[in-house]
Amino acid sequence: MKICIVGLGAVGGLVAARLALAGHPVNALARGATLEAVRRDGLVLLDRDGERERRRVATIQASDSPQALGPQDLLIVAVKTTALASIATTIGPLIGPSTTILSAMNGVPWWFFHGLGERWRDTRLVACDADGALTRAMPARQVLGCVVHLSSAMPEPGVVAHKAGARLIVGEPGGGDSARLSEAAALLRSGGFDVEASPHIALDVWLKLWGNMTVNPISALTGATGDRILDDELVREFMSAAMREAAAIGEALGLPIAMSPDERHAVTRKLGAFRTSMQNDVEAHRPIELDALVGTVREMGGLAGVPTPTIDALFGLTRLFGRVHGLYPQT
Repeated sequence: MKICIVGLGAVGGLVAARLALAGHPVNALARGATLEAVRRDGLVLLDRDGERERRRVATIQASDSPQALGPQDLLIVAVKTTALASIATTIGPLIGPSTTILSAMNGVPWWFFHGLGERWRDTRLVACDADGALTRAMPARQVLGCVVHLSSAMPEPGVVAHKAGARLIVGEPGGGDSARLSEAAALLRSGGFDVEASPHIALDVWLKLWGNMTVNPISALTGATGDRILDDELVREFMSAAMREAAAIGEALGLPIAMSPDERHAVTRKLGAFRTSMQNDVEAHRPIELDALVGTVREMGGLAGVPTPTIDALFGLTRLFGRVHGLYPQT
């Protein structure tokens, strides 16, 4: 199987390293300092063996040329959603008619409505695919969804540090089972991931988003860790109000959520003083993934006829913060 990772960052780098160390030939589309480091030193994985940190080097083939890598059997797309538009214009040479595209990113993906029944099948959200470029470049019929439940970081180019968790949920956008789903799940399991094949991946995407669509932007605005955010009763109730709006949207789209905001907060609290990805992006002065995490939900509320005053306020405040600090487009 020809495997290629697009986005050799914290998540994509972890997947690439683990698959390579399990004996699979792995290609990667990379650039800049990361490409240079991997070509020079290999892809370094830092993880733990009991109480001891271990350092392993994975050998992968990294290139900045999609043409040089050619069509792949499995293309794992793990870039930040803010980079998707530029990726869509370049990855064509990696995708053949039988390529499976595994989408492993935050927020609502471009293929999301493909599995929500005939009423929604051709719906395209402006917030995640403004001109349809993603849909044209990566057709939903070739996509497998993936929800990532783990923590990793890239402390320096070409070095991936696995922090916690190893759970991946994968599934067909339209639901059900398939040979390609079974093959992708088996491949990821061989890399040491705890893989669940889901019969309804859109709901799994929605459940994760429901939990992080509030804490991510609030952490970006305040610089607070998750525990301090939940400890503030006013902020916690603001989050709950936004989550109730999102739950109503999900209900209208056939994505019911069986827990209350307070029950979800209890799950989040178990993570302790964690830092969100958006908080890390702010401190590294990288563009924030606001559209994928919040803008899409506002747009879905409009489609479903559900008012979203709290979500609107959260989006507006974070958008203004992003624009002031050069982390979100001015127009």
